[in-house]
Formats: sequence, structure tokens, C-alpha cells
Amino acid sequence: MAADQIHQPEPFGDDDAARPPLLFTAPVPAPPTVFATAPVATPPAVPLNALQPVPESDFNPVGDLIAGASAAFSAPVPGGHAAAVSVPRIAIHVFAERQDTLAAAERAGQDRRLSRATTQIRIGGVAAAVEAYQHEPTPPLIIVECMKDPQTLLWEVDQLAEVCDAGTKVVVVGATNDILLFRELMRRGVSEYLVAPLQPLQLISAIGGLFADPAQPFVGRSIAFVGARGGTGSSSVAHNTAYAMSERIGVNTVIVDYDLPFGTAGLDFNQDPLNGVADALTQPDRLDATLLDRMMVRCTDKLSLFAAPATLDVDWDITPEAFEEVTTQIRSTAPFVVLDLPHLWSGWMRRTLIAADEVVVVATPDLASLRNAKNMMDLIRQGRPNDAPPRLVLNQVGVPGRPEIPVNEFGNALGVHPSLIIPFDPKVFGLAANNGQMVLDAAAKSKAAEAFQTLAQIVSRREMPLLAGPKGKADGKSMFSGLFKRKT
Repeated sequence: MAADQIHQPEPFGDDDAARPPLLFTAPVPAPPTVFATAPVATPPAVPLNALQPVPESDFNPVGDLIAGASAAFSAPVPGGHAAAVSVPRIAIHVFAERQDTLAAAERAGQDRRLSRATTQIRIGGVAAAVEAYQHEPTPPLIIVECMKDPQTLLWEVDQLAEVCDAGTKVVVVGATNDILLFRELMRRGVSEYLVAPLQPLQLISAIGGLFADPAQPFVGRSIAFVGARGGTGSSSVAHNTAYAMSERIGVNTVIVDYDLPFGTAGLDFNQDPLNGVADALTQPDRLDATLLDRMMVRCTDKLSLFAAPATLDVDWDITPEAFEEVTTQIRSTAPFVVLDLPHLWSGWMRRTLIAADEVVVVATPDLASLRNAKNMMDLIRQGRPNDAPPRLVLNQVGVPGRPEIPVNEFGNALGVHPSLIIPFDPKVFGLAANNGQMVLDAAAKSKAAEAFQTLAQIVSRREMPLLAGPKGKADGKSMFSGLFKRKT
């Protein structure tokens, strides 16, 4: 069709209700359906060699509000799905007009939640997408931006529908926050409509929602504990924190001990070290809910354990994909999964740290811990650009006679304030370890026990339930009770 014969669509409304929707399928021999109005020139295409920024005054503050809310819920409580975003191995093509949309798409493509997808970002809007897909097949997901008026946006979407293959999902980014436009786009087969300006987490959440698996709606929150060096007590911190989450906060928690040759989770909880984790890692394709339940050791009503075999008879050579699959399967069994990671460095360690919903680095106030913790945090920050930085826990602080780096200087060097400082208390920790107990049971009133309860609230983002005080105790009375006593 010649350019002077293309018709501009008239405003959408009730008069257009009888028009059949245009779905994003392969083009058919029949000529494309367009709105019958007076002929006008074709809307100008966005040039491919230049960005088209929009003045700051055109920004929609609602987009910032939505993005802020998405960021706040990027690590949700159990039952939420923002942190459970898992996009399959697909190709995603983004056609952005604005500078900030281009930057948001680039940042989203680097996110851990889209690590399996391949993101390709191109300059230009819907017109660039139409031109590109006339000569190449469309990917499973296309994200196009059009900052024009609603009528032109609908017209360009119709043109895109003619070159899209069957099964392609399309996300449109526009400038108009209008429910009528949203409904019209949905009627045409658009999968999602977002209002600019976009934030990376907002875009990630939208993509994840399109590929969510309804068969697995629940995914627990993973919390990885790793030591900055050997001997920092990372495993003890992980186990005691998980125990506090289950017993004090009351949430179902699973501990996964990934230190296969030297794991201490079985010893700390006085349990026989079954081959739960090892069996799961050697046969990840056979895992299901029943098999996982058999492999776990139930320590309490709300705490389960995947203990390491703690044997040197086997040279463990397990692929990073097996660790990823086992972690994903275990996350479907409980709201919180605590990963006790060993002090080593390999491909699966890097991937596990970057993929975790939250990372806790346990260090001691010495130079080796400072150097290693900084290297870890820099790498994790780089691999998780849209997540909060890892949390720092300083353990064994105040060892008599040992020169230590001051807490403030330690935190300033890493650029993060310690979330928790655990004082050196060898008597409490030694008694608990030798008896196969947690510090909360061995010394419930110690500073260490209080520290673990605090850390449990921080990483779980839950508050401990309020307990009723003993009867007859003055502290349980209201501060206003004396005002209402009957005068004699």
C-alpha cells in the first residue's frame, strides 16, 4: 500500500466495538484491517541512528511510584512472587525511543532474574520493530516503546501485528496512563502495557509475570550465608539464624548445607548426617516433593535440614546446573531457605551467591576478612545491580589481646554498615556446639542469642510475635491504669 493510501485511525471508543481484535499472529493473505477515515500521511518512523528523549516535564510521576513499590516488594514475604521471577531461556528484543528507557532495559537485562534470557536492545520504536521483522523471525517477547498519541500508538501496534509470528508476546511502553487505551491494547492481543518512565524492577516484574509457571506458584525466599575467610563462624551464624526464624518468629525454614565434605549442620543439630544434599545433587532431574521430603531431616516442627554427608570418600564433581536445580526445587518446600555455603570459590558458588534473594557475608575484624569481604561484595554488587547490597555480619568481635580493625573503619572500607555485631563468647558457643544445641537453647539470655534473633528479623523481614507477660507483673499493666482506679 502506498504511503498516501494509508489511513490514520480515528479515536477509539464505542463506535469501534464491532471491530474484530488484531492478534499477534503470523500475517495472513488478507489485507490488513485499518480504521476507515480520511487519508493522511504515514506516521513518521523513529530514526535508528538517534535517540528520542522526552522533556523532563513529560515524565509521569506514577511510573516512579510504581517502580518504587516494585523495588520495595522485590524481596517479598512468603506467598509473594516478585522475587520468584524466573524467565526461561528466551530471546527478548527491546525497541526503545527514550534514553531512560534504554538505560532501564540495559540494567534489567543484566539482572540475575533475567540471567537465562538473551536481551537485545535496539534504538527505535514500533516502526523500527516493523522494519526489522519484515526480514527476520520474531522472538518470544518484544518490548516496544511509542511516545506518540493513543491513536498513533494503536495504528503502529496494528502494523506490528502484521509481521509478528504466532505465540509472540508484546509489551508496549507508552506515555498515556489511560484505562481505555489499556483495554484497547489488550483487545488487540498486547500482553502488557507500561507507562513511562520505567524502572528496571518494574520491567523485570512485568516480564516475569508473562512467563510465570502456574503449576509452581510458590517459591520460597533464599538467604545465602558465606564466610569472608575460613573460621569466621559463617555456618554457626547461618544455623542459629535459621533456628531463630523457625522457633522465635515461627516460619517454616529449611537449612541446606552445601559444604559436602566438611559440613557441620548435622553436628550442630545433633542429627545423623544423611546423604540428603549429595543424593539430590547427583540426581536433580528426579527430584519431586515426595523425594525431597524423604531426603530432609526434620529437626523441629518448623525447621528441616538438608545435611551434608561430611565424608572424604568421594571426590565431589557436580555441575553448577545441578546446584541451581536443587536450590530451585528446595525453595518450593518452605517460605525460607537458608543456604550454608562453604569457604571456596567456583562457578556454582558465584552463581548461587548472585541468584540468592539475600546474601549475608560473615567476617571477623581482621585484614584478611576485610580484603575478601570487599572482593565478594564488589562482585555480588556487579552481578546484582538492581538488588540491595549484601549484608555484613561481624563475628567474634572483642577477642582478648587480638588487634582488631574498628567496626566503623571496617564498614567504611566496604561501603556498608554492619547489620549485626556478634561479640566473642567462646563459653556460650563452645557449650552449644559440644551439646548439639543452638545458642538460643544453650544460653537464651546471652548477647549472642539476642543477636541471632535480631538477625533473623532482619533477613526474614518479619517481627517476632508479642508474648504475653506473666500475670501479676507490674510491667504488664497499662501506663494509664492508675488513672481509672476508683477513688476511696
